Amino acid sequence: MERLVNRTPNVEQMAQPLTHGGGGNLLHFSARESDAPAVGMLNDRFEEFSKAAPIASLFKLVIDPVMVVATLLVLARAFDLAYDGYVIILAVIAFLLSALILEGTFLFVPGYSRPLLGMARFATGWLLICALVIMIGWATHWSVYYDENFVLAWMILAPVSLVATHWLIRVGFLFKEGRAQANAATRKVVVIGANKMGRALARRIQHSALQNMTFLGFFDDRGLDRLEGVKEEEMLGGLDRLPEFIRSNDVHELYISLPMTKQPRVMQMLDEMHDTTVSIFFVLDFSVFDLIQARFELAAGMPVVAVCESPFLGLRGLAKRFSDIVLATLILLLIWPVMLAVAIAVKLTSKGPVFFTQQRYGADGERITVYKFRSMKVHSEHAGTVTQATRNDPRLTPIGGFLRRTSLDELPQFINVLEGKMSIVGPRPHANAHNEMYRKLIKGYMMRYKVKPGITGWAQVNGYRGETETLEKMQKRIEYDLDYLRNWSLWLDIKIILATVMMIIRDKNAY
Repeated sequence: MERLVNRTPNVEQMAQPLTHGGGGNLLHFSARESDAPAVGMLNDRFEEFSKAAPIASLFKLVIDPVMVVATLLVLARAFDLAYDGYVIILAVIAFLLSALILEGTFLFVPGYSRPLLGMARFATGWLLICALVIMIGWATHWSVYYDENFVLAWMILAPVSLVATHWLIRVGFLFKEGRAQANAATRKVVVIGANKMGRALARRIQHSALQNMTFLGFFDDRGLDRLEGVKEEEMLGGLDRLPEFIRSNDVHELYISLPMTKQPRVMQMLDEMHDTTVSIFFVLDFSVFDLIQARFELAAGMPVVAVCESPFLGLRGLAKRFSDIVLATLILLLIWPVMLAVAIAVKLTSKGPVFFTQQRYGADGERITVYKFRSMKVHSEHAGTVTQATRNDPRLTPIGGFLRRTSLDELPQFINVLEGKMSIVGPRPHANAHNEMYRKLIKGYMMRYKVKPGITGWAQVNGYRGETETLEKMQKRIEYDLDYLRNWSLWLDIKIILATVMMIIRDKNAY
């Protein structure tokens, strides 16, 4: 199968601070978060944009759904349509879909190096919204109450008004806030530790399009001959020179990128900084961990670092569940004739029940029952063993190979989605016997069960669908599953769903 992307999972991260008072200084601990932008109003990953232009950032997060609905209502008045129940229903659907799908958040973000990609994602998101509105209208039959010219005009003018609005935000709010920032004093920054994390932070500071920061250099006890990628003029000396440099050069921010093994030296440094006003940040190197949705949280009022957590918490969890319910309902309304035909074909071609139920691990390892159309003859296996299907498997029914190859056997799992046991997109559920075996062989295997299993997943659209006859194949599948958890967004879910539709026609790995 042609892969959706030509890359292995990337977990490169960026620093983000959390304030923690103490010692007279402003002490920050920094975790790292993915560079990839998220979808819609749920998670503004442009942290620097939010800090540099907070008013514009907040405005941009809510403007998309508001403008979509405003355009709808203005056109309704222009077409002399009453604001009755049907117009209100359409407005509510448009608002929710726009909030969940549109990526207009970064259409005109300064410093964003791929504006054409941003426009392409925005256009794709809007086309998806239009398609969903049409599908909902067709499935519920309320589309017959609308003027087709009115709906068409809205679908054309709404994105135009959005682009125009974002451009006005760009030249208005950002110009005003950018001018205020330009007049503000530049923050002088030094980094302690010219290691990999320290160098990465320094380069980000130097190339930031938004933060008004000046990188002065590194402090490190090692010589240049032991440091890679550091220029001679960037080295300010050893740690013993740090206190005097801070005082004499009016340094505003100090970033400590030293391993925790240097704790006594770090504590000594903090003591020496007590008579300064410098803000101090720790850049923690989490590269030794397999991070899943790393972030800072409060536990009973105390700051803690999450290194392995579900991405579907809070608003993200609501967005995921809402999209699952909407899409599963629409899909079931569309495919019920196909499901009926498959059920009849299964019953006529082999003895046994139409549906085959399996016990699988769900979210947090809880046992769930997964539904499938039966594709194999009724048989039994030894307790605790599950034999994967193979090409030309003799256990397949006359239509079993076709059902598995086209994934028609998995259509009943949309019922699992409505029940809340599964999600449309997520790690595919494995047989329980396989779970018990591979959890002992593959590091991080059970992390994939931090979330609900999916009908399709990131591993499947990247070529790891069907039989995993080697440990290496299963390891790659798990890598993609964990990459999905690290970098989840609604946009990624949409890409996986679209890729799955195309893959079913081409894939040769399912049987």
